[in-house]
Amino acid sequence: MRLSRAALLLGAALLPATLAQAQSTAPAPAVKPIAFTERTLANGLRVYAIRDTSTPNVSVQMWYDVGSKDDPAGRSGFAHMFEHLMFKATRNLVSEQMDRLTEDVGGNNNASTNDDYTEYHETIPANHLQRLLFAEADRMASLVVEPKSFASERDVVKEELRQNTNARPYGKLFSLYFPAISYTRHPYARGTIGSIDNLDSAQIDDVRAFHATFYRPDNAVLVVSGNFDPAQLNQWVDQYFAKIKRPTRAIPRVTTTEPPRTQAVSRTVYEANTPLPAVLISYPIPADRDPDSAPLAVLNTILSQGESSRLYESLVYRDQLAQSAETYLDVKQGPGNLAVIAIMAGGKDVATGEAALRREIARMRDTAVTPAELAKAKNQIVTAELLGRETAEGKGRTIAQATIIDGDPHAADRQLAEIDRVTAADVQRVARKYLQDSRAATIHYLPAESANGAKGDTIAVAPTVVAQQLVTPPDVQIVTPASAAERIAPPAPAATIPATTPRPVEFALANGLRVVVVEKHDLPLMTALLVGQGGGANDPAALPGVNSLAATLLTKGTATRSATDIAQQIETLGGAISSDASWDGSTIDITVKADQAAPALGILADVARNPAFKPDEIERARAQAIDGVQVAQKNPSQLAGLVAARTALGSSAYGHPLEGTPASLKAIGEKDIRAAYAATWAPKQAALVLVGDITPAQAKPLAEAAFGTWRTVATKPATVPTQSYPKPRVVVVDMPGAGQAGVVVARPGLARSDARYYPTAVANTILGGGFSSRLNQEIRIKRGLAYGAGSSLQAGRQPGLVAGRTSTKNPSAPETVSIILSEMKRLGAEAVTPAELETRKAVLVGNFGRATETTGGIAGTVGGYVVQGVPLSELGAYVAKVAAVDPAAVQAAAAAELDPARASVVVVGDAKDFIDPLRKAYPQVEVIPAGALKLESAALR
Repeated sequence: MRLSRAALLLGAALLPATLAQAQSTAPAPAVKPIAFTERTLANGLRVYAIRDTSTPNVSVQMWYDVGSKDDPAGRSGFAHMFEHLMFKATRNLVSEQMDRLTEDVGGNNNASTNDDYTEYHETIPANHLQRLLFAEADRMASLVVEPKSFASERDVVKEELRQNTNARPYGKLFSLYFPAISYTRHPYARGTIGSIDNLDSAQIDDVRAFHATFYRPDNAVLVVSGNFDPAQLNQWVDQYFAKIKRPTRAIPRVTTTEPPRTQAVSRTVYEANTPLPAVLISYPIPADRDPDSAPLAVLNTILSQGESSRLYESLVYRDQLAQSAETYLDVKQGPGNLAVIAIMAGGKDVATGEAALRREIARMRDTAVTPAELAKAKNQIVTAELLGRETAEGKGRTIAQATIIDGDPHAADRQLAEIDRVTAADVQRVARKYLQDSRAATIHYLPAESANGAKGDTIAVAPTVVAQQLVTPPDVQIVTPASAAERIAPPAPAATIPATTPRPVEFALANGLRVVVVEKHDLPLMTALLVGQGGGANDPAALPGVNSLAATLLTKGTATRSATDIAQQIETLGGAISSDASWDGSTIDITVKADQAAPALGILADVARNPAFKPDEIERARAQAIDGVQVAQKNPSQLAGLVAARTALGSSAYGHPLEGTPASLKAIGEKDIRAAYAATWAPKQAALVLVGDITPAQAKPLAEAAFGTWRTVATKPATVPTQSYPKPRVVVVDMPGAGQAGVVVARPGLARSDARYYPTAVANTILGGGFSSRLNQEIRIKRGLAYGAGSSLQAGRQPGLVAGRTSTKNPSAPETVSIILSEMKRLGAEAVTPAELETRKAVLVGNFGRATETTGGIAGTVGGYVVQGVPLSELGAYVAKVAAVDPAAVQAAAAAELDPARASVVVVGDAKDFIDPLRKAYPQVEVIPAGALKLESAALR
């Protein structure tokens, strides 16, 4: 079921107000359908328009009915590589001009390739709509494919493959092995990313033929969603798109059918960089437009969505067999799959995990789900869909995806109605029909070091898989850039539509609890975020991770509710609850339908005020945290970030790993957890943030009822480390066999309250904020050394980390280190041009606007201000303060806060591939084997 990916949070659109009533099977009311207009041009282009005048933005999406299943024979990964080329030059646009038209005016753009489609999306200020329609039409009709950009983007895609498939733990399992084992004839068997060999074999004439074959108006869907004038939109669409010719030749379509699997398949592989064993079982399911998609979506939700789901409850919580247990409902135009996946807990084997997964599948077949499970799943699906429709982009994506996958723009709304009619018998029927043992394809994915001489199986695309040959159309045009005299410039932007910033209303309860309300009435949703002062910065030096572990445990039981009760009750409301710790605070958040605010806040208050910290829950959470840390530390990029923080910040407040290390987590006791809680959670140092379909008048009695009797007084935390920083170092963590190197150049920065914060934020954005930033320009766009490169500014109550970072093939690590250091230095030595400055300020302003577009985003922004000690008036002042930054302020801030003379260099990867040139440049380099690394200490040993 192709519902929006946000799906699976809360959907109490469906349930009455009390928890007892919520257990009933009363049908959920329908989500309000998306209102849109549709038209089809004479050339076949389908156009959908969704008007929303409450936003100052507009989303433009162009979806093409071509994906990786359409990759030519011997050219897997082709559709995805072509996606990259669409951001290069056209007849009238220079290379990367799409970023000038979007990112440089405060918008954003991106694209993705799926088995069935390739989509391009932009969100921009609404006054730039005409310019984006011009650009999308130009790259449909007149893309320039030339050798230089073709070679450069092919190198970038190789780095993307190395980063997401080879270097990331379990990357091969999901990107390559899962599709390969799931099909014997259908081209869905090939991974979207392709292979290095196939990428290398691609020729430029193939690319031109692919564009001519599939990138045509009658194979495309245009969706415009947001603030626009309908008549003007129609005029612009006609002006730019109607003149694009529709080829007379037919569009080649995949017609291969996948034969039913009648005999179970099982394979075992051993892979490097695998922190914990994993098992995946895949079952074939029909195309998304099949009537059985609705009961399959309900079945999937019951199995895996939320902490009261069957897989989490049995494998992760009760039996503690798995670090995570999930499903993936992979629905498509053609035959899809339902996969159940368990990443095992430390010390647990995949045979036990497979048996546990199969028991849960058998239970779905053998016993009808309960009325409560059925109602809960429907609520979760509906609210997830509501969340997916909070933004103009989300609404547009819903329509476009339904059109491409299901052939019907109304499909998402229709499927919601079908879900409402699903019965327990329907769920059991599809379980029996599709989840048969004889139809299963199983993968055991094991650490290479556990092979003990065993070779393992080969999982590859079957030779029986049928892929189409690429037939070059007879009329392929080789487009060249127009001369300066002939080039047609994009139209000028129209008058700006003013944006509205969130307007918080604040009051306090008698006990000192601060309550902040932000009204947002476009959807019946409410996010409640409770923040407490105190987070990882308060961790005792010997116990990094204690505040993170304490925060995790808040939702794992109270004096009157078990962890299962909490999850069950919130998820029955259609919601989800989570708790977490940042450096400066801890949070608990819930998102529910607004009419469920009272029971949801009652649970939130109980979790915050009465955590039980039972010994068995502590041990369970500890084990899960250790497993999670071990997984993260097998990722070169993630480990490089952790090592960089320790190296640059040492033993200062933000230097240690926020989530701890295996050794520190083992040392944390119940007394330590209770002390961390007591130092954080008390009404006088907490704030309740309520955002959504709620007024201050409604919020006050709700807050009083839930928190009015809270009288706790916080204890003082352990002494916070002084802000003294070690000397810069060059550190290599040797991870033999790593698919890529993680590279970080980092140094201490400044606090959020520092007067230089805004100039430094702008300087950081020039350095590495966005696709057009200097680091990404130099490392990805000009040299093709990485899938991406950027920088970050961590500014909290205390100074945090300023870092430039990337991931690259191992031999390129020294070159990327040199580039990052050079760009950091250049920014402080040379004044930025006014033109570059304005575009980077637009990036900051645009990011701020999008961060405050949803209930969760607004709540998170307000909560961040609270824990950082920033006045809420900053919400209204942010744009003006960014605008006031001038070139001199940027240069001064960069010279003070980005100077690489104070920076440490960290590279995590296969050292044999880069250590010699790195040592030549930095004779003082320290090499630490990954197995000997100790993040508990600033010395790293």
